[in-house]
Amino acid sequence: MEKMIHFTIDGVAVEAQKGETILTVARKNGIYIPTMCYISKTSPCASCRMCVVEASGMDGFVLSCNTPPVEGVEITTSSEALNHERTNIMRLYDVNHPLECGVCDKSGECDLQNKTLEFNVARQNFSAKDQLRPLKKWGLIDYEPSLCIMCEKCVHVCNEVIGDDAIEVQFGGYKSTIIPKGSDVLDCTFCGECIAVCPVGALTSSNFKYSANAWELTRIPATCAHCSAGCPLEYETRHGSINGDKKIYRVKNNFEFSSLCGAGRFGFDFENSAKKDDKAFTNAIEALKNAKAIRFSSMITNEEAHILELLKEKLNIKLFNEDARKFAAFMGSYSSISGKKHYSGSLEGIKKSDAVIVIGSRIATDNPGVRYAITTASKHNGAKVVYAHPLEDVLMQNVVTQMMKYEVGTEEGVMVLLADTLLKNAELTQDERAFFDDLDLGYLHAETNLGDEEFSHMMKSFARVKKATLVLGEDLISHKRSSNIAKLSALIEKYTNFSLVVVPRDVNTLGVSLINSLERDEETLNTVGYNAKGDFVISSIGGGDLDIPSLNQQEGTFVNIDRRVLPTNVALPFHGYTLNDIAKAFGINESETVNYTKELKKDAGFRAVSFDDLENYLGTLGEDNRGYILEDVACKSDGELEELDDMPEFNGTVIYHANPVLQFNAYTNKTTQLPKDDYLRGSAQFAIAAKISDGDLVRVSFGQTTIKRVFKQDADLKGTIALNPVYDLDLDSSRYRFEKSKIERVINE
Repeated sequence: MEKMIHFTIDGVAVEAQKGETILTVARKNGIYIPTMCYISKTSPCASCRMCVVEASGMDGFVLSCNTPPVEGVEITTSSEALNHERTNIMRLYDVNHPLECGVCDKSGECDLQNKTLEFNVARQNFSAKDQLRPLKKWGLIDYEPSLCIMCEKCVHVCNEVIGDDAIEVQFGGYKSTIIPKGSDVLDCTFCGECIAVCPVGALTSSNFKYSANAWELTRIPATCAHCSAGCPLEYETRHGSINGDKKIYRVKNNFEFSSLCGAGRFGFDFENSAKKDDKAFTNAIEALKNAKAIRFSSMITNEEAHILELLKEKLNIKLFNEDARKFAAFMGSYSSISGKKHYSGSLEGIKKSDAVIVIGSRIATDNPGVRYAITTASKHNGAKVVYAHPLEDVLMQNVVTQMMKYEVGTEEGVMVLLADTLLKNAELTQDERAFFDDLDLGYLHAETNLGDEEFSHMMKSFARVKKATLVLGEDLISHKRSSNIAKLSALIEKYTNFSLVVVPRDVNTLGVSLINSLERDEETLNTVGYNAKGDFVISSIGGGDLDIPSLNQQEGTFVNIDRRVLPTNVALPFHGYTLNDIAKAFGINESETVNYTKELKKDAGFRAVSFDDLENYLGTLGEDNRGYILEDVACKSDGELEELDDMPEFNGTVIYHANPVLQFNAYTNKTTQLPKDDYLRGSAQFAIAAKISDGDLVRVSFGQTTIKRVFKQDADLKGTIALNPVYDLDLDSSRYRFEKSKIERVINE
């Protein structure tokens, strides 16, 4: 057991673990030390000096934010001398700070405002020559240098958590300012975390600016609906006009411990404004009576999924959802080896890892929450990050320590080689060891294009690793050999120190996979589509045959990547019909949709907890008190590794279905602030192979689908694989994301 350090803070006996600072221990014990530049999720900025304390045996003050305690030290957090020091710091902060509180967006929630009042600074005691500091417009973000206090929070969070490393301090004494790094314009993923952490009104949302005051807005705790990370957020609402409905003005997050991507922060206006349409409702009932199946997406709550399951049983029809069905099949194969229903890893586990392997995902855009966790592990733990994928990703270049570039379609071979490497000294069963002994490693190295030296290099870099995480992406779940890939991942988790994280595609892919009995999509007639294509479409996006509330107009739960059942709440009203109204028409009677929360499947790990009993907040030290984590469920471990299939070949022009930054689905496509990047992006080499040029309108054919895109040559891409966005397409979400394609330039159109 690690030895604890015992000391006192203001006479209170406390203890610290190795690596903790005086400030973190004080916060753990509810002792207040003022700060201006400190954020829990980054390394200390140490620029404000507000957190100074007195330590016995030491002259002067010490910074509590970056000073570890020693055995027996006596810390004083409040004294006349400390108060004098902090007051002078605030006076210096207030030097020529514009007194624009009446119109500043930050007024009412401004750290500078609060601390100025706390230390009774009633006037500006000092002055300095004013500088010309024009407003900078950086797209979704505005920067007002005259309000900036140079706390450096924005720089730290951009580098250490997000991984963009897009801004820096331009030092110059009183002329110091924040500038884009290595560019004249801000080149980043526009997550908006810099806005969130800014303690004053220097960094603001260009869309929100001057639209409302902080104290006018009502905060609605909810869960982000755009990817499976399930990030906590708050919709801030107010009436949109006199006697008008509520409107979401902005989204905020508890930036001290959590982070949001730009889609979560700026992509909030996807509500459905439909009214009750009795004729459409009657038509929906008739369509379901005649339906052979309901096809639906995973962009629904657990309660909606449960209602669909009840309708399936009541009407004796089928349920189609290829995304969730394939995820369930993948996890079923995993369970057959692991003997348990759920994987062991989590986002918090990734953050604490000192080694991470990512396979089969363009993770920065597939799931920004995972990207931020990997960045945190890299920056704070020095984690070795191995990124295995046919395409390099410039967004991951700041954290990846080893790129393993394998051939398209060879994911099963890559997993076999990885498992063979990691399980060399494991105590496998006789059959498991025989599987690896019979491998033709030469063939696998040749077909995957990954040499033995790459795995040797990886193992050398992992020599001192104590906590590691294996992250598996959508390319593995949708692969035709996904069953064997899942079994191999279970072996790695079972016999090594790697925990496993499988990245679900949509906000509730995992929940749906556990709740619903799904059958392979047969493209049958008489299908009702629920947020999906069908002969009769029930849609929360709008434009369907019957409109239902969107995910920011419902209360219910999701299951996120952490296997956590998360509540979300109604931010905006909806005046039309709901799925529960449809269920009532068939004699499935519950007064409210959330009455089903406690009925969710217990044999899948859900608890009999009612919706109103679910907590929805982060603790003072960042504890995630939202909902609950699924109970683990024991399964039969009677699976066997399968004989390897031949590695496929993908020749010619190949496209990869991957969304651009800030886009995920039809919800994000509907929002107004998020850019609509719908280009087919490829390298110069791809352009030559396809005989097209930058700016050409092209016809892209893959499978049974043909679309048109404008081609954009991208210097960051290499090889003959192009990126094709899918957020604006109605494609089968479970298809393998690499596809052979035919590219033709469109002329005279």
